[in-house]
Amino acid sequence: MYYDMTYILVIIAAIISMIASARVKSTYAKYARVASASGVTGAETAKRILQQNGIYDVTIQHVAGSLTDHYDPRTKTVNLSDDVYASSSVAALGVAAHECGHVIQHHVGYVPLSIRTAIVPVASFGGAAAWPIIVAGLFLGLPFLVEIGVFVYVGVVLFQLVTLPVEFDASRRALIELNGQGILAPQEVALSKKVLSAAAMTYVASAAAAILQLLRLILIANRRRR
Repeated sequence: MYYDMTYILVIIAAIISMIASARVKSTYAKYARVASASGVTGAETAKRILQQNGIYDVTIQHVAGSLTDHYDPRTKTVNLSDDVYASSSVAALGVAAHECGHVIQHHVGYVPLSIRTAIVPVASFGGAAAWPIIVAGLFLGLPFLVEIGVFVYVGVVLFQLVTLPVEFDASRRALIELNGQGILAPQEVALSKKVLSAAAMTYVASAAAAILQLLRLILIANRRRR
């Protein structure tokens, strides 16, 4: 019976992603039980950071879900989840500050963020179209279609790679704000950093998974070419 050895890459990618996801959830849960001495909420933290950086055109909103926090540059909204918006834990304040880090990046024209925003359509198209193009190429016996599918998927990998400096920089800015404005005490900043570091590993895992998927597609394309 034929067995596709490239599935090993899929399994490796899945394991990496599951480990990163489990780590961020467990780390957040641990430090979500540690209340900050300041007692300010995630929403209040976000408002303070934005005002201190002269940013008054961004709205802070509450969104449903767990760890669904994100900054939307199109609508200029910082969206904070149930776990973060009204919580005063060191974990929640770290996440809220991280999203404000993205706002600051947008405000100052941080180049990697601009690049990531520009290639979103390319990545979205690549994620949706790569496999259908490859499958069509395999079914029709047209190697050039398989190669086109592989090339299209490169956009997904580029997006994941550009995301890394964007996320790490946002966390760096967050910790500076939390410490510099006295929102968290130095020892609390260290705890918040653990949460942000765990969250950053999910982006590393996503990038690794995308690279492994690209490698798999290249192997499939080369096999069909031969």
